[in-house]
Amino acid sequence: MYLPSFRLDGKKALVTGAGKGIGRALAIGLAEAGCDVGLLSRTITDLEETSALISEHTSAKSYCYPADVTQREQMEEVFGRAAADLGGLDLLVNNAGMNIRTPALEVTDVEWEAIMATNLKSALVGSQLAARLMKEQGGGSIINISSVGGHTALRTGVVYGATKAAMIQMTKNLALEWAQYGIRVNAVGPWYFRTPLTEKLLADEQYLKRILDRTPLGRIGSLEELVGPVVFLASDAAHYMTGQTLIVDGGMSIFGF
Repeated sequence: MYLPSFRLDGKKALVTGAGKGIGRALAIGLAEAGCDVGLLSRTITDLEETSALISEHTSAKSYCYPADVTQREQMEEVFGRAAADLGGLDLLVNNAGMNIRTPALEVTDVEWEAIMATNLKSALVGSQLAARLMKEQGGGSIINISSVGGHTALRTGVVYGATKAAMIQMTKNLALEWAQYGIRVNAVGPWYFRTPLTEKLLADEQYLKRILDRTPLGRIGSLEELVGPVVFLASDAAHYMTGQTLIVDGGMSIFGF
């Protein structure tokens, strides 16, 4: 009687950065929960691999949309196609992102602009396009993949951290502005998870030890542990949640002596 549904049967989702790593895991997890999924990334072969995995493990439909998330015109085309292919849009996951770990004294304008466009501009543009569709159909859910680096300071990546902190604030503002349309906007802030982008860093045993020493649970996260919070936020179980950021970090952000 009191247990809400965590299922997403019949929902239509679009995931950016769905070709590898976190985005691929989230797309597959959403399909397993019952969503048909649009997959957006720059590389078609990566998207096709994700789509094949969805077909292998689920009965969900998936559609591949190769595009550059920093280009509004390409995003507009993808959202139009996705809405037609999927039959609407109930969920957007803004996952596309990048990092260049340059010391703050050496950050260039080119690096600033690339990280800002990929991490922050793409999320706002995607949210705008999704919200226009969701407003017409009476509501929906937007989930932004931020970072623990937007919640607390890290040793490097000042521009990355700035974009992720801005994403957390953007989540609050959009949640407040779009609640009137039945659109919920939430975020997830991961710490280290094993992905193609982190594997080289985590292969450094000394660096890995420093990470684990700052993580109370004492281990790197596995991708399914990130899928759970996203599925929760997308589901009816989180229907009264908006403007929130779930920090998924093994306790790193509350570490203290």
